[in-house]
Amino acid sequence: MAGVLVLSHGSRPAGAASDGLPHTTVEVSAGRCGHGWDHPVSGLQVFEVHNTSDGPAEVYLEDPKSQSVYGELEDIGPGTTRPLTVRLGKGAYAFKCVPDDADAVTGPTVRITAGRSGPAAAPVTEHDLIPPALAYQKWVGSGLDDVVRLTSRLREAIGRGDLAGARAAWLPAHLEYERLGAAYDAFGDADGEINGTDAGLPGGVHDNDFTGFHRIEYGLWHGQSAAELGAPAAALLKAVTALHDSWTQTRMDPAQLGLRAHEILENTVQFELTGRTDYGSGSNLATARANLDGTRDVLSRLRPLLATRYGDLPRLEKELATAQDTLDGFRHGDEWTPLAHVSRPQRETVDAVLDDLVERLASVATLCDPRRTV
Repeated sequence: MAGVLVLSHGSRPAGAASDGLPHTTVEVSAGRCGHGWDHPVSGLQVFEVHNTSDGPAEVYLEDPKSQSVYGELEDIGPGTTRPLTVRLGKGAYAFKCVPDDADAVTGPTVRITAGRSGPAAAPVTEHDLIPPALAYQKWVGSGLDDVVRLTSRLREAIGRGDLAGARAAWLPAHLEYERLGAAYDAFGDADGEINGTDAGLPGGVHDNDFTGFHRIEYGLWHGQSAAELGAPAAALLKAVTALHDSWTQTRMDPAQLGLRAHEILENTVQFELTGRTDYGSGSNLATARANLDGTRDVLSRLRPLLATRYGDLPRLEKELATAQDTLDGFRHGDEWTPLAHVSRPQRETVDAVLDDLVERLASVATLCDPRRTV
């Protein structure tokens, strides 16, 4: 590690910019990581991080002793300059430069003698994420047991020509699958076969490649007969059974777990709250509620890591409870209010609650993004 730089009252402040904040240009390279930070100041400021190497790199601004991270930038291309905004106070700091294909390099330590810094978090490694990923994967396996059982019930109702019973059986089966949202990437092509839409299909809802829960939803709520739905129902049961049977041989990527916690509700806002996945059942809000359950299940596995890294975790949990109460307000026994029957003020409330959650869960994704420490 290079020498120590100490803030003194006589230091020249970093360059000012139109935003009124101090701006300091620092280098990213194996030989000059963090160089250019010669006159440190406390408070909110911007580092113009310039990659002078010949390859992309990540950069962390961290406490060199604890490796707690105050700010980071990913994929800074060669010759590229990107801003990093942080609040720094009393403490020791250093830039760590992490090239794609080389060892990490830590730059000179800078000490600041006054002020209060912004939040910092200890880095999460892939090793840290293996236990929660294994626990979540085991939980998904038990969830797939229920998906197969409930889908079998749906198939049986269609097989005996009981379309009213099939409509009653469709939603529980679909929601059970939706609760497994963080595993969709590990499901691979099976997810499209089980829960895909008609988007991009030349024949739309009448295309032979339109399969799964939504294919059956369309038929059940658009007057198709049990005979017309028999083959799609059998194909769905076969698909979920195959996924269930192969799951013990599947390995989820631990590095993706935090990102999935964010993406579940991001997709909910994009597809469920817009009604894009409604094929007649009017169950988008029920699906949103199931997605919320799925988010909670992921977070419950990540909580030991977040408890010491995410100061806003209590607020996140409070917002999750608020979202649950909001969505539960649209449930009436086994029925859910269709989006078309939700008033504009109610829609605005739901949108605001889930949008806030998505934004807050973005921090979870960032905190749980594995970082190289060497």
